[in-house]
Amino acid sequence: MNRILRKPLKDLGYHFIDDKYLPSGKNEYYLRDQQRGNDNVYRKLTAQEIEALVRNDNTSDDWNNIFVANEFNPQLVQHCHFFGMVRIGKLEPYFLEFHNLRLPVGLYNSTISSCDFGDNIVVHNVNFLSHFIIGNEVMIANVNEMATTDYAKFGNGITKEGEDESVRIWMELCNENGGRSVMPFDGMLPGDAWLWTRHRADDVLQNRFKQFTEKQFDRKRGYYGMVGDRTVIKHCNILKDVIIGSDAYIKGANKVKNVTVNSSAEAPSQIGEGCEIVNGIIGYGCRIFYGVKAVRFVMASHSQLKYGARLINSYLGNNATISCCEVLNSLIFPAHEQHHNNSFLCAATIMGQSNMAAGATIGSNHNSRGADGEIVAGRGFWPGLSVTLKHNSQFACFTLISKGNYMHELRMPFPFSLVLNDDHTNTLKIMPGYWFMYNMYALARNSWKYVDRDRRTDKTQHIEYDYLAPDAIEELLHALPVYETAVGEAYQLQHNLSLEEDLRAIGKNLLLTNPAAVAGLKVFVKGIENSNRPVELLKLHRSYPLFRSLIILYGVQNLVNNAAAFQLNDLPALRACCKDAKREDWKNIGGQLMPASHLQRIVNDIKSGEIASWNALHDHYRIESNNYKKHKLQHALASMLQIAGLSADELDGNNLQSLFDIAIETLETITHNIHHSREKDYKNPFRQMTYENMEEMEKVLGKFSSNGFINETKEILAGFKEAAKSTLQNFQLVMATSK
Repeated sequence: MNRILRKPLKDLGYHFIDDKYLPSGKNEYYLRDQQRGNDNVYRKLTAQEIEALVRNDNTSDDWNNIFVANEFNPQLVQHCHFFGMVRIGKLEPYFLEFHNLRLPVGLYNSTISSCDFGDNIVVHNVNFLSHFIIGNEVMIANVNEMATTDYAKFGNGITKEGEDESVRIWMELCNENGGRSVMPFDGMLPGDAWLWTRHRADDVLQNRFKQFTEKQFDRKRGYYGMVGDRTVIKHCNILKDVIIGSDAYIKGANKVKNVTVNSSAEAPSQIGEGCEIVNGIIGYGCRIFYGVKAVRFVMASHSQLKYGARLINSYLGNNATISCCEVLNSLIFPAHEQHHNNSFLCAATIMGQSNMAAGATIGSNHNSRGADGEIVAGRGFWPGLSVTLKHNSQFACFTLISKGNYMHELRMPFPFSLVLNDDHTNTLKIMPGYWFMYNMYALARNSWKYVDRDRRTDKTQHIEYDYLAPDAIEELLHALPVYETAVGEAYQLQHNLSLEEDLRAIGKNLLLTNPAAVAGLKVFVKGIENSNRPVELLKLHRSYPLFRSLIILYGVQNLVNNAAAFQLNDLPALRACCKDAKREDWKNIGGQLMPASHLQRIVNDIKSGEIASWNALHDHYRIESNNYKKHKLQHALASMLQIAGLSADELDGNNLQSLFDIAIETLETITHNIHHSREKDYKNPFRQMTYENMEEMEKVLGKFSSNGFINETKEILAGFKEAAKSTLQNFQLVMATSK
């Protein structure tokens, strides 16, 4: 039976806060007054104004509780019913227009209970508007219900006075069983979500995160919903317990409940037709359109949900887009793309610059008796058409997975690889370095486009988009010995060598000096797939030397780009910097890369109480962001010297010249491959066959010679050569004068 309460009509609009939750000496409006501030000065209605309001078919339970600004025009309030205390700003004889919607200023045909209105607002046909603070020049038209409860939390994972813990909202990220749940809160950065989902065995740390969230908000009852200046809300059904920033646009939404919508003039947010948005936080500059369902979620700034997307128990990072598909229990870092109606992502941590193709099913639990599996994928994760993956699996940066049903768990530690499921031979095949050999355009453009599309106004966390960055380089450096050993083992089997031989040394020597011999080997590796079938490595004779050159390029690029900033003006300064440089594991903290030792310091400071709030943690993100170039440079130099087999003291003009030559040659190859991998699309006769001639093709696709990205890569190469030459001359000039 529905529990319908019957109360006196005179109480409608009053007693918003139960007496037992009111602090001593406070009335039910004390939080409302704090929220609205003191910008507007209101007065009581005059007798003439009351008479005009009554004549215009308006009613109030008590006209003494209606307060207005001095420039109030009662002729602009018609057919409205007021309950409780209502404050109305100035109303002037204008109409407001937005996207061809033109409505006169004023309040018309609406029932209003205990609300505050700014200046020159438009309220038309709102069946029930209760306990809201409305900003200036706001337009609200044709809304069924717009109300706030005294226990409103606006999407934050908190509880109010008198509430049981069971009502708290948790986001069950990364795992369907709820074992990595976090409490959503307004201002939650991708790094916050990632940190909280990790270290689950550390109860002290986990309790600190919960304390941070609860301390950020209070448990008082009685906060009003808010609508910021110039926001437009039209043709909506239910908006309940919401805070909406300025300049937002909400049209045709079915339901928006327990949500904070951050919005500003610089980064306006929008919610469109048919959307149902419940228990969430929406960041600045977000777009949600056309039948989206989002429940228990956080959308970081400038992300988008479109065309029937479902986002449930998930965190969506900045500058990401999900449309036409379903995402459950996932933590997604910035710069994620998922467009296709039949793609599915579940119980996964996806570390950004990722793209889900049509038919991809990432996170099937078919190999488990419970919903307790996880997938973790590094930056640049790209499962291709109709890829099916199993929990638990883990993937290195920039892994491309070819179409197929992958029946077993995968541990893929090799970055920049193509993974192929060869059903014909029942073999899993891996091609390290695929991107550099066959689709350099896509890899390079992936980095370029996300820098270009990063519209964040708050860049507390520095997001790394370059494919040659510490996380991927560390994976490369860990992979090289595996490649060497695998080649040595293959050579040993082919030539029946003694098991006592140093197989890694044999493999390394072959990879460096005899690539033709390596090309003739069948190279296999273990520990990649949870099965007994063989796992074969392809084309190592091409990718291995390329990887070594890329690490050198990484070192030289960072040296050239940062020599002036860190006063590396001569060889002694460079040697001193190299002595301080060291390699270590790096962590991806929501798209921000950080040395593992620095992350551990932050964790220790959180546990000790030195970092005592989310804001304080964000200050540490900023510190790490400010120091990132320095730490990246040190890592790049250490990595380069390791590959070159040099110590800091051994660095001289000759080997420095050699390293620069390798770097320039490698970047020339990359630039050529970017050009070539795109050019072949224009020269492919099968691509050309749908066009009458080349002129029509260029009209449709654009001229190849006008490709802005390719032209920019050529300019980057030319600029790098000049900068490298200048940097090297500085070192050599110092050496020449010191002899």
